[in-house]
Order: sequence, then structure tokens, then C-alpha cells
Amino acid sequence: MTATPPQDGERDPSARVYAPDFLTELFRNPLDPGYGDAAARRAVGPVSRMREVLGRPVSLLVLAVIGFLFAVAYRETMAGEPSRATARAGLIAEIKKREAETDRLTGRAERLREEVGRQRDAALSGSQASRLRNLEAGTGLGRVRGDGVVVRLTDAPQDKDAVTGEEKNGPPRVLYSDLQRVANALWAAGAEAVAVNGQRLTATSTIRQAGEAILVDYRPVTSPYEVQAIGPGSSMRDRFDDSRAAELMRYLARTAGLSFAVKEVDDLTLPAAPEPQLRYAGPPASPSPAPSGSGVAGSSSPGPSGSGSPSPSGGGR
Repeated sequence: MTATPPQDGERDPSARVYAPDFLTELFRNPLDPGYGDAAARRAVGPVSRMREVLGRPVSLLVLAVIGFLFAVAYRETMAGEPSRATARAGLIAEIKKREAETDRLTGRAERLREEVGRQRDAALSGSQASRLRNLEAGTGLGRVRGDGVVVRLTDAPQDKDAVTGEEKNGPPRVLYSDLQRVANALWAAGAEAVAVNGQRLTATSTIRQAGEAILVDYRPVTSPYEVQAIGPGSSMRDRFDDSRAAELMRYLARTAGLSFAVKEVDDLTLPAAPEPQLRYAGPPASPSPAPSGSGVAGSSSPGPSGSGSPSPSGGGR
């Protein structure tokens, strides 16, 4: 029996091709059929003259519109810059004015305090006046003078935007925690008195951050920051250089661009700190009865210990 060849339009059952899986088909025919059809049409005949003539003006129009939008945006940015610069300059001038007024009042308070001290020394005996002056110097309420160490910290240089003139974000700044670490390291190294940019530190002093400003006892300080300490100069500097705070600042100076320097200074003078606003607890005028359901006698309700508030979160290295 002779096999008849397949007629036109019929498939040979022996030549059956099984459908490949998806990955095999993807690697065998990576080109989408639509792109293939478009390429075939271009190969058959060139693009019509009408489409070519109309395509160029449309492209030029799109480019012109985009350029116009960029020009309008640039003009609006530059038009608003003088008003922003004026507002910024006004705020800076107001801040400097307030700072000058605060410095004037602080100087007056210092002179009045010295006058009160002279009148007090005249009224007290010599030993009592000397003991009181020593207590004031130890607590930060009296001006002190002596040899010591000055630690200078400076922010990394800031880059400014060529268009707006504003400072770009990125270069690191000295944080309030850095000043805290340096001050604590100087205390641990044997400092007897410490000040930050002329602000004397006491047992109730705070170094905090509000936005981008660093506050020492609620007074702003700006870069460069100088942490001054009076104590045994050479030995205090050696102990401070071996501290973890100095090691961290040296690392930041090498890697982040901050400026960090330590030097010994002879005849250093630190001002007195402002009078603290102290609050004292006292017994009530008459004993009040314990509320019912308060539990065991003598127990107290839980509450925050101390009057200090916690340091703000963040800002750590």
C-alpha cells in the first residue's frame, strides 16, 4: 500500500510541532509582533511624504512649548527671590537687634551684680566674704580667671545654589550632642569651670537644639563654637585628648569636613552665669486629709521624678 502525499492545506501528522512553553517562546521570538509588522511596513515602502512634512513642525512646536515652560519657571523663581531675600534679611536684622539688646541688658546685670558683691563684701567679714566668693565660683555664679583649654568646633563649608543662592543640604554641622560630649569630657578631665561661646555652664544648664539652632540655657549660639574650660591646663588637655569625645570629633573632622581644634590658653576669663530661677518645696500650712481609696498610708502617687525635662530625641552621631 502506497502512502499518498498530503494535499495542499493539509498538515503531515508526523511533522506535528508541539507548542513550546512561555520561556522558550520568549527567547525564540523576543520581538513583539507589532514591532515586527511596523518594521515590515517600513521595509516595503518609505514613510509617506505627508507624514514626514507634518512631523517636523509638531516636533518643533513641542520643543518650543517645553522651552517656554522652562523660561516661565525660571522667571518666576528669579522674580520671587528678591522678596524672599528681603524677608530673610529683615529676620536676620531683627535677630541681631534682639541679640544686641540682650547683650546690653546682660552687661548691665553683670555690673549691678558686681556692685551688689562689693556692698556685700563690705558688710560681711573677710572670711565670710571669701567663702561666699569661692562658693559662687564653684557653682558658676561668679566670674573666674585662670589657665585652661579651648576646644573649637566649626561646621563644614556650605555649598550655595547658583540660581537661588540658598545653601544646599548635605554638609554636616556641629550638633548639640557634640557640644554636650565635649563639655562632659572636659568636666571629666578635671575642668573647674566651663563655658560655651561665653555662656557659663552650671548644674542646671542645658544644651539643646531647636530646629537648626543650638541653645545654651535658651540662648542661641552659632558656629564657630568655642568650649572654654579652666583647670590644670596640660594634664586636662592630655586627658581630654584621650577621651571618646575627642576621638569622635577627630574622626568627624577627617571624614565629614568638620573643623576640630584644641589649644591651651593662659589667663582665660569666664563670665558668671545668670542667676538661676530656683524653686523650693515647703510643708503646707495645714495638713490635708488623705483621699479615700489612696491605699496604704504614706504611699505616694507615681509622678515624674525631678524637675528637669528629658533631652530632645535625635541629633546623635
